[in-house]
Amino acid sequence: MYQYTDFDKHFVRQRAAQFRDQLERNLAGKLGDDEFRPLRLQNGWYIQRHAPMLRVAVPYGELSSAQVRQLARIAREFDRGYAHFTTRQNVQYNWIPLPKAAEVMDLLAEVNMHGIQTSGNCIRNITADAKVGVAADEIVDARPYAEVLRQWSTLHPEFAFLPRKFKIAISGAKEDRAAVAWHDIGLHLVKNDAGEVGFTVLVGGGMGRTPITGTVINAFVPWQQILVYIEAIVRVYNRYGRRDNMYKARIKILVKAEGQKFFDQVNEEFKNILERDVDGAAHIIPQAEFDRVNAGFAYPASVQAHVPTGNGLPADASDADKKQFSKWLERNVEGHKVQGYQCVQLSVKRVGQAPGDVTDTQMEAVADMADRFSCGELRVTHDQNVLLPFVREEDLYALWQAAKAATLASPNIGLLSDMIACPGGDFCALANARSIPIANALIERYQDLDELYDIGEIDLHISGCINSCGHHHSGHIGILGVDKDGTEWYQITLGGSDGSAHAPAAVAGKVIGPSFAADEVQDAIEAIIETYQAQRQGSEKFVDAVKRLGLEPFKAAANATRRSTAKTA
Repeated sequence: MYQYTDFDKHFVRQRAAQFRDQLERNLAGKLGDDEFRPLRLQNGWYIQRHAPMLRVAVPYGELSSAQVRQLARIAREFDRGYAHFTTRQNVQYNWIPLPKAAEVMDLLAEVNMHGIQTSGNCIRNITADAKVGVAADEIVDARPYAEVLRQWSTLHPEFAFLPRKFKIAISGAKEDRAAVAWHDIGLHLVKNDAGEVGFTVLVGGGMGRTPITGTVINAFVPWQQILVYIEAIVRVYNRYGRRDNMYKARIKILVKAEGQKFFDQVNEEFKNILERDVDGAAHIIPQAEFDRVNAGFAYPASVQAHVPTGNGLPADASDADKKQFSKWLERNVEGHKVQGYQCVQLSVKRVGQAPGDVTDTQMEAVADMADRFSCGELRVTHDQNVLLPFVREEDLYALWQAAKAATLASPNIGLLSDMIACPGGDFCALANARSIPIANALIERYQDLDELYDIGEIDLHISGCINSCGHHHSGHIGILGVDKDGTEWYQITLGGSDGSAHAPAAVAGKVIGPSFAADEVQDAIEAIIETYQAQRQGSEKFVDAVKRLGLEPFKAAANATRRSTAKTA
């Protein structure tokens, strides 16, 4: 993991002290709410439906066990005993009283954490593939580049007040597990024919009211120049992006409207920055600085390639244990760069617990498992789970036992019950409908592992509003909460993809018809899945069956389940 320098630590502590002063002046009536609002947002504090919400930054999803224990302490002492993992690899709290906010920021600073730029119209948290640095299919480790990007963008004065929020994702593997095409800027690390490292740059992706996948603007930018190229993109966006209408202010709208003209202006700006660089002012990444940052991502000394002696399964294990363990190995354990090691996902999806929610007890258990089995390191995934990146194959059975005890061992990664969901109307002031009850009902319905395995891989995503924090657009099945005369209704979309191996091309799902009442959603989803099971060819995946069959058979099956005679949205 990257180790904060003395400067980094001082910076974070000073930021926490600055926020404490701002908060105290606001609570004393010396700093008005309108003046305080942008200051608290820049530190990750929202005012939601019932209470403040804090979003804690987790750059490229990487956490230490010490940080997780501090997050557990905050959940236990300041919240209601849990936190929430988001699709952008952050951690959120929903019930911390604002007068306690400064205490929480001080606790975060103790472990080099903060909420800087997790909100506001600025460059947000840089996200990455959760398997970054350890994936068997990795071309280039993206972590040092993500860290350089984080440091460059943090409180960047030119980009502190953009037309709208700005999100960047980076992937260095053959498979895109970071959904880069759905971001304002998506970065794919590649090597050219000469073996040189560079970036394929996509621009203009995003969900929300107008779902658009990014377009390649440059097939190869040398890694040393990537900050300059991003600066050119954001500078053109900052110059021409809409500021009169927040719904048309994202860069995707500008790219769609201007097309090649936007690309030309970016490339011209890029060229001009480089040509004017007579005094070294351009943000070219020096090799020495890259090497300094990269050194922080060296593997732990204990991680050594070896021939594993097994997975730790006892010879006298029961048949039930053998069966359950085998399923867990199949779904939750993935290959690794280093011989003798595996990447292991802990499923944060179970009955009675909203997707992504994790209790303080579970966080303590995760920290213990990270220390015992993964060199004290872990990752938050795009799918709201936890990944342990350095697990010896010999320790897999012992880890499975520990995960079971913490209710984190469901062998469902990539299956229907491993769904994504935002907090929705239970917490968010922007939401039109609740996400959690729909998610919980579906998780409870699809508990039978044999049934889940027969259905196969399905990405089901749920959002409580069109802002798409639950990424419903990219779900093989997407569920969107909508408001109709003060009543919660839900649109269903099919055929979306985030660009992962399940469906390599990132694409937005299509609505299958009028919306469904809350009590109709589960039956509609069941009908859609039964239609797939009845009409699939061999081992055909759900998303491939949707492409082959089209929407009509699924739409007809879902509509046949309607019970309400009320006018549909």
